[in-house]
Amino acid sequence: MKIKKSNQTTSPIYDDAIMIRRAVFIAEQKIDPALELDTVTTATWHYVLYDDAGAAVATARMTPESAQQLHIQRVATLKAARGQGYAQALIKQLLQDGQQQGYQEAVLGAQVTAQGFYQQLGFKPFGERFMEAGLLHQNMHRKLTN
Repeated sequence: MKIKKSNQTTSPIYDDAIMIRRAVFIAEQKIDPALELDTVTTATWHYVLYDDAGAAVATARMTPESAQQLHIQRVATLKAARGQGYAQALIKQLLQDGQQQGYQEAVLGAQVTAQGFYQQLGFKPFGERFMEAGLLHQNMHRKLTN
C-alpha cells in the first residue's frame, strides 16, 4: 500500500481522488454532484491510498482552518476495498502530517454512521448533529499534540 498526496487539481492523484469520491458519494450515497464536487484551492491537500496492485482505493483531503486547526473531509473507500484498514491508514497519515506541520487540532464532520470509526482514531464528538447533503453528521475533533 502507498499513500500519495497533491494540492494540484491537475494531478493524477486529484483525478484518482475524484474518481473514488464519485463512486462513493455520488453513485453509492446519491449525493448531488453539485454538493460533492466543490471548488478547492492549493491550501487543500488531497490524499489517495493505492493498494498493493497500484489501484486507487481510498481518499481524504485536509485543509487548514486556521494556523492551529486543520479540517479533514471527503474520506471515502471504494466499496470493494472496505474492511482492509485503508481509511484508518489514510487518516493516520493525515494526522501525522498535520502534527508535523505544527497544527494543534484536527476537526471533521463525520457521517453519523461512521462516527464509531473516528472515535477509534481518537476523535471526540462536539456540538449538535446536523444534516449535510441529506445525511446526518456529527462534528468531531482530535488534539494532535500530546
